[in-house]
Amino acid sequence: MKRPRIGCVKYLNARPLIHGWPDAVEFDHPSALCQRLASSELDVALVSSFEFLRNPIYRIINDVSISSEGPVYSVVVAHRGDISEIKEIELDPASQTAVNLLSCLLAELGLNPRLKQRSTDILPAGVKSSLASSARLLIGDQAIQFRQKYASEFQFWDLGEQWKKLVGLPFVYALWLIRPEVRDPKSLAQRLRALRDENLANLDQLIIEAVAGVGDPGHRKLTREFLGRYYRNHLRFSFSEEEKQGLQTFADLCAKHGLLEKRDLAFSLM
Repeated sequence: MKRPRIGCVKYLNARPLIHGWPDAVEFDHPSALCQRLASSELDVALVSSFEFLRNPIYRIINDVSISSEGPVYSVVVAHRGDISEIKEIELDPASQTAVNLLSCLLAELGLNPRLKQRSTDILPAGVKSSLASSARLLIGDQAIQFRQKYASEFQFWDLGEQWKKLVGLPFVYALWLIRPEVRDPKSLAQRLRALRDENLANLDQLIIEAVAGVGDPGHRKLTREFLGRYYRNHLRFSFSEEEKQGLQTFADLCAKHGLLEKRDLAFSLM
């Protein structure tokens, strides 16, 4: 049988969902994975939840997501001064979900800064000085690195925390999505759920390996203690009824603010 072509976000938050997968995995940024999944270059991918809202043709692997119920730590707006006084926010092009979540939160709070697309997801050398009069949306490992490096110099508006305050539900950042033509999706879903369960059952060992395997000097403060907090306190890896309600609420707000057409979600769960 042909092995499924699997894609996964290349962030620390995905490690408990993909570490130990025996076959090849293509790692990329969320936006690139969404495009490749939509064009049938991949059979299954861990991608932005907004991709499902935008194009709900996919089957969802049930009970698995990257979510948070409160501060997520790695999806933030870095800024100086009060958030209500920010005139411009530079967006991270890597994630549809984070950009649309930010748009919904700002609209619901009556804030109207200019949202400026930047052409690359690589932080320029002058990012610190460029934020003197504006703000920047940061996601994933870059958000972690920036927070650790500039913790005393910036404030961080955590989108997971703001979502929880606004609607009282978890927020779903990423889901495993399977293309509709893939054969035997239930077997694939079972394998990926089992991998998640195995990794969470052995989380301490996974953390040790993650810290030992990081060679990027930007992650010099990545410690077992930090990853333990990140995985246990900031992230959730389930897709329960609460997460489903949170995703439907996100879809409703996206429709309210003109980011999506209005629809009731129908989850095809595997």
